[in-house]
Amino acid sequence: MNTRLRRIAATRACLPLLLSVLAAACTDSSATGAARPGGNAGRGGGGGGGGGGAVPVVTAPVVARAVPLTMDAVGTAEAFTTVQLRSQVTGQLSAVHFQEGHDVGKGQPLFTLDRRPFEAALQQAQAVQAKDTAQATNAQAQAARAEDLYKRGLIAREQYETQTAGAASLQATLNADRAAVEQARLNLQYTTISSPIDGRTGALMVHAGDLIRANDANPLVVINQLAPIRVVFSVPGRLISDIRRYQSKAPLHVEAQSPAAAGTVSFIDNTVDPSTGTIKMKATFANGDHRLWPGLFVQVKVLLTTETNAITVPTAAVQTTQDGQYVYVVKPDQTVDFRKVTVQRQQGDDLVVASGLQAGDTVVTDGQLRLTPGARVTARPSDAPGSGEGRGRGAR
Repeated sequence: MNTRLRRIAATRACLPLLLSVLAAACTDSSATGAARPGGNAGRGGGGGGGGGGAVPVVTAPVVARAVPLTMDAVGTAEAFTTVQLRSQVTGQLSAVHFQEGHDVGKGQPLFTLDRRPFEAALQQAQAVQAKDTAQATNAQAQAARAEDLYKRGLIAREQYETQTAGAASLQATLNADRAAVEQARLNLQYTTISSPIDGRTGALMVHAGDLIRANDANPLVVINQLAPIRVVFSVPGRLISDIRRYQSKAPLHVEAQSPAAAGTVSFIDNTVDPSTGTIKMKATFANGDHRLWPGLFVQVKVLLTTETNAITVPTAAVQTTQDGQYVYVVKPDQTVDFRKVTVQRQQGDDLVVASGLQAGDTVVTDGQLRLTPGARVTARPSDAPGSGEGRGRGAR
Protein backbone atom coordinates (compact mmCIF):
# COMPACT_ATOMS: atom_id res chain seq x y z
CA MET A 1 0.00 0.00 0.00
CA ASN A 2 2.82 2.36 0.77
CA THR A 3 4.58 1.44 -2.48
CA ARG A 4 1.48 2.24 -4.55
CA LEU A 5 1.07 5.64 -2.87
CA ARG A 6 4.70 6.48 -3.60
CA ARG A 7 4.22 5.69 -7.36
CA ILE A 8 1.14 7.93 -7.60
CA ALA A 9 3.00 10.76 -5.94
CA ALA A 10 5.97 10.42 -8.37
CA THR A 11 3.65 10.49 -11.38
CA ARG A 12 1.94 13.64 -10.18
CA ALA A 13 5.33 15.27 -9.72
CA CYS A 14 6.44 14.54 -13.34
CA LEU A 15 3.17 15.65 -14.96
CA PRO A 16 4.01 19.41 -15.10
CA LEU A 17 7.35 18.64 -16.72
CA LEU A 18 5.68 16.60 -19.51
CA LEU A 19 3.14 19.31 -20.19
CA SER A 20 5.84 21.95 -20.60
CA VAL A 21 7.77 19.74 -23.09
CA LEU A 22 4.63 19.21 -25.24
CA ALA A 23 3.91 22.92 -25.28
CA ALA A 24 7.41 23.70 -26.51
CA ALA A 25 7.11 21.10 -29.28
CA CYS A 26 3.85 22.57 -30.52
CA THR A 27 5.35 26.04 -30.56
CA ASP A 28 8.33 24.90 -32.73
CA SER A 29 6.00 23.08 -35.12
CA SER A 30 3.85 26.17 -35.63
CA ALA A 31 6.88 28.32 -36.27
CA THR A 32 8.23 25.87 -38.88
CA GLY A 33 4.85 25.70 -40.64
CA ALA A 34 4.65 29.46 -40.81
CA ALA A 35 8.15 29.75 -42.25
CA ARG A 36 7.73 27.03 -44.97
CA PRO A 37 5.44 28.96 -47.43
CA GLY A 38 7.92 31.77 -47.58
CA GLY A 39 10.71 29.35 -48.46
CA ASN A 40 8.67 27.69 -51.25
CA ALA A 41 7.79 31.05 -52.70
CA GLY A 42 11.45 31.92 -52.84
CA ARG A 43 12.25 28.79 -54.82
CA GLY A 44 9.28 29.20 -57.14
CA GLY A 45 10.31 32.66 -58.24
CA GLY A 46 13.09 31.27 -60.48
CA GLY A 47 10.71 30.59 -63.41
CA GLY A 48 11.82 27.00 -64.08
CA GLY A 49 15.44 27.16 -62.91
CA GLY A 50 15.91 25.39 -59.55
CA GLY A 51 16.88 27.79 -56.81
CA GLY A 52 16.16 30.79 -59.08
CA GLY A 53 19.16 30.21 -61.49
CA ALA A 54 19.17 30.52 -65.29
CA VAL A 55 18.57 27.35 -67.32
CA PRO A 56 21.48 26.35 -69.61
CA VAL A 57 20.29 25.73 -73.18
CA VAL A 58 21.73 25.25 -76.65
CA THR A 59 20.56 27.69 -79.31
CA ALA A 60 20.70 28.14 -83.06
CA PRO A 61 19.81 31.07 -85.34
CA VAL A 62 16.82 31.15 -87.68
CA VAL A 63 18.23 31.47 -91.20
CA ALA A 64 16.65 32.64 -94.46
CA ARG A 65 18.31 30.81 -97.35
CA ALA A 66 17.66 29.12 -100.68
CA VAL A 67 16.21 25.67 -100.12
CA PRO A 68 15.66 23.16 -102.94
CA LEU A 69 12.31 21.43 -103.25
CA THR A 70 13.06 17.80 -104.05
CA MET A 71 11.45 14.38 -104.31
CA ASP A 72 13.25 11.21 -103.26
CA ALA A 73 12.66 7.88 -104.95
CA VAL A 74 14.31 4.53 -105.57
CA GLY A 75 14.71 3.57 -109.23
CA THR A 76 16.24 0.93 -111.45
CA ALA A 77 18.75 1.63 -114.18
CA GLU A 78 17.95 0.29 -117.64
CA ALA A 79 19.83 0.36 -120.92
CA PHE A 80 19.01 3.24 -123.24
CA THR A 81 18.73 0.73 -126.10
CA THR A 82 18.81 -3.07 -126.03
CA VAL A 83 19.41 -5.09 -129.22
CA GLN A 84 19.05 -8.86 -129.52
CA LEU A 85 21.28 -9.70 -132.44
CA ARG A 86 20.03 -12.45 -134.80
CA SER A 87 21.09 -13.69 -138.21
CA GLN A 88 18.93 -12.94 -141.23
CA VAL A 89 20.26 -15.92 -143.21
CA THR A 90 20.98 -19.55 -142.41
CA GLY A 91 24.59 -20.69 -142.56
CA GLN A 92 27.60 -21.94 -140.66
CA LEU A 93 29.32 -19.50 -138.32
CA SER A 94 32.93 -19.15 -139.45
CA ALA A 95 34.29 -16.43 -137.13
CA VAL A 96 33.51 -14.32 -134.04
CA HIS A 97 35.23 -10.91 -134.06
CA PHE A 98 34.72 -9.67 -130.47
CA GLN A 99 35.04 -10.73 -126.86
CA GLU A 100 31.88 -11.15 -124.85
CA GLY A 101 31.36 -8.49 -122.20
CA HIS A 102 33.37 -5.87 -124.11
CA ASP A 103 32.34 -2.59 -125.66
CA VAL A 104 31.59 -2.54 -129.39
CA GLY A 105 31.00 0.32 -131.79
CA LYS A 106 28.22 0.92 -134.26
CA GLY A 107 29.01 -0.84 -137.54
CA GLN A 108 31.73 -3.03 -136.02
CA PRO A 109 31.69 -6.59 -137.51
CA LEU A 110 30.81 -9.15 -134.85
CA PHE A 111 30.09 -12.43 -136.72
CA THR A 112 30.91 -13.87 -140.12
CA LEU A 113 29.03 -16.76 -141.71
CA ASP A 114 30.43 -19.02 -144.43
CA ARG A 115 30.20 -16.89 -147.56
CA ARG A 116 30.72 -19.59 -150.18
CA PRO A 117 27.11 -20.79 -150.57
CA PHE A 118 25.92 -17.21 -150.89
CA GLU A 119 28.62 -16.30 -153.39
CA ALA A 120 27.58 -19.28 -155.52
CA ALA A 121 23.92 -18.26 -155.30
CA LEU A 122 24.86 -14.76 -156.43
CA GLN A 123 26.83 -16.07 -159.41
CA GLN A 124 23.94 -18.31 -160.40
CA ALA A 125 21.49 -15.41 -160.26
CA GLN A 126 23.85 -13.28 -162.32
CA ALA A 127 24.13 -16.04 -164.95
CA VAL A 128 20.38 -16.35 -165.26
CA GLN A 129 20.16 -12.60 -165.60
CA ALA A 130 22.75 -12.61 -168.37
CA LYS A 131 20.89 -15.34 -170.28
CA ASP A 132 17.56 -13.56 -169.99
CA THR A 133 19.17 -10.28 -170.95
CA ALA A 134 20.34 -11.79 -174.23
CA GLN A 135 16.93 -13.28 -174.94
CA ALA A 136 15.19 -10.04 -174.09
CA THR A 137 17.51 -8.10 -176.41
CA ASN A 138 16.79 -10.53 -179.25
CA ALA A 139 13.05 -10.36 -178.59
CA GLN A 140 13.13 -6.58 -178.67
CA ALA A 141 14.89 -6.66 -182.07
CA GLN A 142 12.37 -9.12 -183.49
CA ALA A 143 9.50 -7.03 -182.17
CA ALA A 144 10.96 -3.96 -183.88
CA ARG A 145 11.23 -5.80 -187.22
CA ALA A 146 7.69 -7.18 -186.83
CA GLU A 147 6.38 -3.67 -186.22
CA ASP A 148 8.03 -2.42 -189.44
CA LEU A 149 6.64 -5.31 -191.48
CA TYR A 150 3.19 -4.84 -189.97
CA LYS A 151 3.14 -1.18 -190.88
CA ARG A 152 4.06 -2.12 -194.43
CA GLY A 153 1.28 -4.71 -194.48
CA LEU A 154 3.61 -7.64 -195.00
CA ILE A 155 2.56 -9.63 -191.88
CA ALA A 156 -0.69 -10.20 -190.10
CA ARG A 157 -1.64 -8.27 -187.00
CA GLU A 158 -1.72 -11.49 -184.95
CA GLN A 159 1.91 -12.26 -185.78
CA TYR A 160 2.93 -8.72 -184.84
CA GLU A 161 1.16 -8.89 -181.47
CA THR A 162 2.74 -12.27 -180.72
CA GLN A 163 6.22 -10.84 -181.27
CA THR A 164 5.44 -7.80 -179.10
CA ALA A 165 4.03 -9.93 -176.24
CA GLY A 166 7.06 -12.21 -176.30
CA ALA A 167 9.41 -9.23 -176.00
CA ALA A 168 7.42 -7.78 -173.08
CA SER A 169 7.41 -11.16 -171.30
CA LEU A 170 11.17 -11.50 -171.58
CA GLN A 171 11.56 -7.94 -170.28
CA ALA A 172 9.51 -8.83 -167.20
CA THR A 173 11.63 -11.95 -166.72
CA LEU A 174 14.72 -9.79 -166.90
CA ASN A 175 13.33 -7.51 -164.14
CA ALA A 176 12.75 -10.57 -161.96
CA ASP A 177 16.32 -11.67 -162.61
CA ARG A 178 17.60 -8.29 -161.48
CA ALA A 179 15.62 -8.65 -158.22
CA ALA A 180 17.01 -12.16 -157.71
CA VAL A 181 20.55 -10.87 -158.18
CA GLU A 182 19.91 -8.08 -155.69
CA GLN A 183 18.50 -10.56 -153.16
CA ALA A 184 21.49 -12.85 -153.60
CA ARG A 185 23.84 -9.91 -153.13
CA LEU A 186 21.92 -8.86 -150.01
CA ASN A 187 22.10 -12.38 -148.54
CA LEU A 188 25.84 -12.32 -149.14
CA GLN A 189 26.05 -9.08 -147.18
CA TYR A 190 24.04 -10.67 -144.37
CA THR A 191 26.86 -13.16 -143.83
CA THR A 192 28.68 -10.34 -142.01
CA ILE A 193 26.72 -9.38 -138.89
CA SER A 194 27.67 -5.96 -137.46
CA SER A 195 26.67 -4.09 -134.33
CA PRO A 196 23.78 -1.67 -134.97
CA ILE A 197 24.61 0.47 -131.90
CA ASP A 198 27.40 1.53 -129.58
CA GLY A 199 27.17 -0.61 -126.48
CA ARG A 200 28.44 -3.47 -124.39
CA THR A 201 27.95 -7.10 -125.36
CA GLY A 202 26.55 -9.72 -123.05
CA ALA A 203 27.17 -13.44 -122.92
CA LEU A 204 28.01 -15.08 -126.26
CA MET A 205 25.40 -17.68 -127.21
CA VAL A 206 27.16 -19.26 -130.22
CA HIS A 207 30.66 -20.27 -131.28
CA ALA A 208 32.54 -20.75 -134.53
CA GLY A 209 31.31 -23.84 -136.37
CA ASP A 210 27.71 -23.63 -135.11
CA LEU A 211 24.89 -23.72 -137.62
CA ILE A 212 23.09 -20.39 -137.41
CA ARG A 213 19.45 -20.30 -138.43
CA ALA A 214 17.75 -17.23 -139.78
CA ASN A 215 15.62 -15.39 -137.19
CA ASP A 216 16.26 -18.04 -134.54
CA ALA A 217 14.42 -17.69 -131.21
CA ASN A 218 17.71 -17.42 -129.32
CA PRO A 219 19.82 -14.34 -130.11
CA LEU A 220 23.49 -14.59 -130.96
CA VAL A 221 24.30 -11.90 -128.38
CA VAL A 222 22.53 -9.08 -126.54
CA ILE A 223 23.97 -5.55 -126.75
CA ASN A 224 23.06 -2.85 -124.21
CA GLN A 225 23.69 0.81 -124.83
CA LEU A 226 25.07 2.19 -121.54
CA ALA A 227 25.86 5.78 -122.52
CA PRO A 228 23.42 7.39 -122.21
CA ILE A 229 21.40 5.31 -119.75
CA ARG A 230 17.96 5.65 -118.15
CA VAL A 231 16.77 5.27 -114.56
CA VAL A 232 13.12 4.27 -114.07
CA PHE A 233 11.39 5.28 -110.82
CA SER A 234 7.92 6.01 -109.47
CA VAL A 235 6.57 8.94 -107.48
CA PRO A 236 3.17 9.53 -105.82
CA GLY A 237 0.53 10.29 -108.41
CA ARG A 238 -0.84 13.19 -106.33
CA LEU A 239 2.31 15.14 -107.19
CA ILE A 240 1.77 15.00 -110.95
CA SER A 241 0.31 18.53 -111.09
CA ASP A 242 3.33 20.02 -109.30
CA ILE A 243 5.73 18.01 -111.45
CA ARG A 244 4.16 19.18 -114.70
CA ARG A 245 4.01 22.78 -113.49
CA TYR A 246 7.69 22.89 -112.59
CA GLN A 247 8.69 20.97 -115.74
CA SER A 248 6.92 23.54 -117.93
CA LYS A 249 9.27 26.22 -116.54
CA ALA A 250 12.57 24.36 -116.83
CA PRO A 251 13.95 20.83 -117.27
CA LEU A 252 13.78 18.82 -114.06
CA HIS A 253 17.24 17.87 -112.87
CA VAL A 254 17.82 14.51 -111.20
CA GLU A 255 20.67 13.53 -108.92
CA ALA A 256 21.56 9.87 -108.48
CA GLN A 257 23.26 8.74 -105.30
CA SER A 258 25.52 5.71 -104.83
CA PRO A 259 26.81 6.03 -107.48
CA ALA A 260 26.65 9.79 -107.95
CA ALA A 261 25.45 11.04 -111.33
CA ALA A 262 23.44 13.93 -112.77
CA GLY A 263 20.66 13.75 -115.35
CA THR A 264 17.29 15.14 -116.39
CA VAL A 265 13.73 13.84 -116.48
CA SER A 266 13.02 12.54 -119.99
CA PHE A 267 9.73 10.69 -119.59
CA ILE A 268 6.52 10.95 -117.52
CA ASP A 269 3.98 8.20 -118.02
CA ASN A 270 0.48 9.13 -119.16
CA THR A 271 -1.28 6.95 -116.57
CA VAL A 272 -1.20 6.65 -112.79
CA ASP A 273 -0.95 3.03 -111.68
CA PRO A 274 -4.29 2.42 -109.90
CA SER A 275 -2.88 -0.44 -107.83
CA THR A 276 -0.08 1.63 -106.27
CA GLY A 277 -1.20 5.22 -106.81
CA THR A 278 2.17 6.08 -108.35
CA ILE A 279 3.25 7.35 -111.75
CA LYS A 280 6.31 6.12 -113.63
CA MET A 281 9.08 8.51 -114.63
CA LYS A 282 12.42 8.12 -116.40
CA ALA A 283 15.58 10.16 -116.12
CA THR A 284 18.39 10.11 -118.67
CA PHE A 285 22.04 10.23 -117.58
CA ALA A 286 25.09 10.71 -119.82
CA ASN A 287 26.90 7.88 -117.97
CA GLY A 288 30.13 8.37 -119.87
CA ASP A 289 32.07 6.67 -117.07
CA HIS A 290 29.59 3.74 -116.94
CA ARG A 291 28.91 4.24 -113.23
CA LEU A 292 25.29 3.28 -113.73
CA TRP A 293 24.62 -0.29 -114.85
CA PRO A 294 21.41 -1.87 -116.13
CA GLY A 295 19.45 -3.49 -113.30
CA LEU A 296 21.18 -1.45 -110.57
CA PHE A 297 18.98 0.02 -107.84
CA VAL A 298 19.58 3.78 -107.62
CA GLN A 299 18.50 6.36 -105.04
CA VAL A 300 17.44 9.45 -107.00
CA LYS A 301 16.50 12.98 -105.97
CA VAL A 302 14.38 15.05 -108.35
CA LEU A 303 14.89 18.81 -108.06
CA LEU A 304 11.55 20.50 -108.73
CA THR A 305 12.52 24.08 -107.87
CA THR A 306 14.56 26.18 -105.44
CA GLU A 307 12.70 28.29 -102.87
CA THR A 308 14.57 31.52 -102.17
CA ASN A 309 14.60 33.14 -98.70
CA ALA A 310 13.00 30.15 -97.01
CA ILE A 311 12.91 30.36 -93.19
CA THR A 312 14.77 27.35 -91.79
CA VAL A 313 15.49 26.04 -88.30
CA PRO A 314 17.19 22.89 -87.04
CA THR A 315 14.84 19.94 -86.65
CA ALA A 316 15.66 19.69 -82.94
CA ALA A 317 14.26 23.19 -82.29
CA VAL A 318 10.65 22.26 -83.08
CA GLN A 319 8.65 20.45 -80.40
CA THR A 320 5.28 18.79 -80.94
CA THR A 321 2.27 18.69 -78.63
CA GLN A 322 -1.41 17.89 -79.03
CA ASP A 323 -2.03 21.56 -79.78
CA GLY A 324 0.54 21.70 -82.57
CA GLN A 325 4.21 22.51 -83.01
CA TYR A 326 6.14 25.19 -81.13
CA VAL A 327 9.61 26.55 -80.44
CA TYR A 328 11.22 28.54 -77.65
CA VAL A 329 12.61 31.84 -78.91
CA VAL A 330 15.38 33.50 -76.89
CA LYS A 331 14.72 37.22 -76.43
CA PRO A 332 17.39 39.90 -76.01
CA ASP A 333 16.90 39.91 -72.21
CA GLN A 334 17.87 36.20 -72.13
CA THR A 335 14.35 34.99 -71.40
CA VAL A 336 12.40 32.62 -73.63
CA ASP A 337 9.15 33.13 -75.45
CA PHE A 338 6.79 30.25 -76.30
CA ARG A 339 5.85 30.53 -79.97
CA LYS A 340 3.71 28.30 -82.16
CA VAL A 341 5.00 27.60 -85.66
CA THR A 342 3.76 26.03 -88.88
CA VAL A 343 6.22 23.62 -90.50
CA GLN A 344 6.00 23.43 -94.27
CA ARG A 345 8.42 20.57 -94.94
CA GLN A 346 11.72 19.02 -93.95
CA GLN A 347 14.88 19.42 -95.99
CA GLY A 348 17.80 17.39 -94.70
CA ASP A 349 18.51 18.31 -91.05
CA ASP A 350 16.45 21.51 -91.19
CA LEU A 351 12.77 22.35 -91.24
CA VAL A 352 11.24 24.96 -93.52
CA VAL A 353 8.87 27.08 -91.41
CA ALA A 354 5.90 28.70 -93.10
CA SER A 355 4.88 30.98 -90.20
CA GLY A 356 5.81 31.89 -86.63
CA LEU A 357 9.46 32.82 -87.11
CA GLN A 358 11.57 35.30 -89.00
CA ALA A 359 15.20 35.46 -90.00
CA GLY A 360 17.46 36.54 -87.14
CA ASP A 361 15.46 34.89 -84.35
CA THR A 362 17.31 32.59 -81.97
CA VAL A 363 15.64 29.31 -81.02
CA VAL A 364 16.42 26.70 -78.39
CA THR A 365 17.56 23.37 -79.81
CA ASP A 366 18.40 21.55 -76.56
CA GLY A 367 17.02 21.94 -73.01
CA GLN A 368 13.37 22.68 -73.85
CA LEU A 369 12.01 20.26 -71.23
CA ARG A 370 13.23 22.49 -68.39
CA LEU A 371 11.76 25.67 -69.80
CA THR A 372 8.56 27.57 -69.22
CA PRO A 373 7.49 30.82 -70.93
CA GLY A 374 9.48 33.70 -69.50
CA ALA A 375 12.21 31.51 -67.99
CA ARG A 376 15.70 32.98 -67.87
CA VAL A 377 18.33 31.02 -69.79
CA THR A 378 22.05 30.82 -70.34
CA ALA A 379 22.39 30.35 -74.09
CA ARG A 380 25.21 28.46 -75.78
CA PRO A 381 25.38 28.35 -79.59
CA SER A 382 24.93 24.91 -81.11
CA ASP A 383 28.43 24.98 -82.57
CA ALA A 384 30.08 25.97 -79.26
CA PRO A 385 32.55 23.56 -77.57
CA GLY A 386 30.81 21.04 -75.38
CA SER A 387 27.60 21.08 -77.40
CA GLY A 388 26.75 17.60 -78.57
CA GLU A 389 24.40 18.95 -81.20
CA GLY A 390 27.07 21.26 -82.52
CA ARG A 391 29.53 18.40 -82.84
CA GLY A 392 26.94 16.33 -84.63
CA ARG A 393 26.23 19.06 -87.19
CA GLY A 394 29.89 19.68 -87.73
CA ALA A 395 30.44 15.99 -88.47
CA ARG A 396 27.77 16.05 -91.06
